[in-house]
Amino acid sequence: MVTPLDLSALDGAAKDALILAQAEMIASLTKRIAELEARLGLPPKTPDNSSKPPSHGHKTAGELSSKPKSRPHKGSARALHPNPTRTHDVLAKECPHCAADVSGTLQVALHRYDRIELPEIEPDVTRVVLHGGICPCCAKRFKAKAPAGLEPGALLGPNARAFFIYLRVCHAVSFERLAKLASDLFGLSISEGALVAILCDGKEAFAKAAARDPHEAAFLEHP
Repeated sequence: MVTPLDLSALDGAAKDALILAQAEMIASLTKRIAELEARLGLPPKTPDNSSKPPSHGHKTAGELSSKPKSRPHKGSARALHPNPTRTHDVLAKECPHCAADVSGTLQVALHRYDRIELPEIEPDVTRVVLHGGICPCCAKRFKAKAPAGLEPGALLGPNARAFFIYLRVCHAVSFERLAKLASDLFGLSISEGALVAILCDGKEAFAKAAARDPHEAAFLEHP
């Protein structure tokens, strides 16, 4: 508790001096209050608006809660294949709750899903045997002509050739890796030179395609 001053002992000059001193103190305190009130209106110091290091930054409550909370939802499954190779219908044999025999009960489809598997990769090899003999008319030797598409010299058929061309042109697989892939996946021994010849043989077909569509010209850039 502040004790009040006894002004009865002060003369006029002393009272005037006291009043001036108190006026200066009030002015100083008023200025200080104004400064403090101005500071209250400023935004808090952050690494973005001051020299405060980034490690001292703090996220506000709004920032922490800005990300919406995930809500539980029903699981989604991939679309079924439009043309499955086969369908395996499975009927329940017994009730999972009481183990009663339900094999003779009418059942309906409740759950469908696909199981995808790659077939065993085996080369489809066509061995061509050209027969021949001696002509009974002119006594000269003859040999059967090769069927169209099975001429000698072409080791691979059109599908196999297209497969290796696709890997080389579209996926930039090296000839060394193509030869390794042919051996590992198909059990075929194909030299890098044979693969180069396959791409070179396909230039004419690609040139015709490029004449119709300029975008196909990119296929001809690298043999």
